[in-house]
Amino acid sequence: MLGSVRYALARSSTLKQVRLQLTITGASFASIAAALRTFGRFYAAQKSCLSSLVFVETKGSGFDEGALNAITAARKISGPVVAVVAGSEADAVAKAIAKIEGVSKVVVAKDAAYDHALPETTATLLKALQEKEGATHIFAPHTAAGKNVMPRLAALLDSQQISDVISVESEDTFMRPVYAGNAIATVQSSDPIRVITVRTTAFPAATASASASAAEEAAPAVDAQALSKWIKEDMAKSDRPDLATAKRVVSGGRAVKSAEGFQIIYDLADKLGAGVGASRAAVDAGYCDNSLQVGQTGRIVAPELYIGIGISGAIQHLAGMKDSKVIVAINKDADAPIFQIADYGLVGDLFTIVPELIEKL
Repeated sequence: MLGSVRYALARSSTLKQVRLQLTITGASFASIAAALRTFGRFYAAQKSCLSSLVFVETKGSGFDEGALNAITAARKISGPVVAVVAGSEADAVAKAIAKIEGVSKVVVAKDAAYDHALPETTATLLKALQEKEGATHIFAPHTAAGKNVMPRLAALLDSQQISDVISVESEDTFMRPVYAGNAIATVQSSDPIRVITVRTTAFPAATASASASAAEEAAPAVDAQALSKWIKEDMAKSDRPDLATAKRVVSGGRAVKSAEGFQIIYDLADKLGAGVGASRAAVDAGYCDNSLQVGQTGRIVAPELYIGIGISGAIQHLAGMKDSKVIVAINKDADAPIFQIADYGLVGDLFTIVPELIEKL
């Protein structure tokens, strides 16, 4: 033998991880091949120890559909996907989640203390489940609830959160937008437990399958102190499609001039069966409810068709809709930035163009 092959194996029983360090110093071909086979076996063992938790936000007997996108992201990590459902009606939600393809188990915490996803109680539950399941990844959609719960969970786990992920490259490498979406950062995490929120528009929603039937399991009792109290929520109810999931979206900007002028946006949306959005300027001016705001500080949407009316295209607005499949812009300013990303652009007075469009439709 011309040289030597040395390898060291390190184990972590808590995280169920395996690491192999391989050192080759002038070894023969046969010894190198044997060492690589050993390395391959331990690498496979490490991959098999990966597992993911997905936080599912309950809303009464329903759930936030962003969890379906988070499940798709979690499935890109090798290993089982465990969904966590918590709330007073968690058992009803669990039955629906159990039918989602790719979910191996549903952990059910039926307790009113978890209603409304308060961060103190929910993060404590997720930490306990991570320890019980030995999960290496914890996913949640990048929604208001996800952005509320996951940072606290990351602090409890002493882990650096990875936010607004748009691509899962491997078990430790992820891509996320920075600078209002003008650049994409590739992030590699060395943390043993990765806490991740995902941009729902970047991943297709996981679907139910007739053959899927995940096992249901009761969550362990957790002593979580509620440091905050739920008071109320004011919901803007509408018969139109939800902005986050609508296949067509019509948005209005400051150029509609008033709340009365914004009615033209509603009229066109009703003709198209579309959701309604707005620019930050329109919301700040009081033309519509702030739940309609599209942009970096509002909702992130990626519909099949996005129509921006009277919207100049500020960076923060473009960050919320530029991934739409087809973008149509209507603006009287031919130099408006939104025309640079629009597939179709029409220069003119919206109060002339939109009524004609509604009439044709």
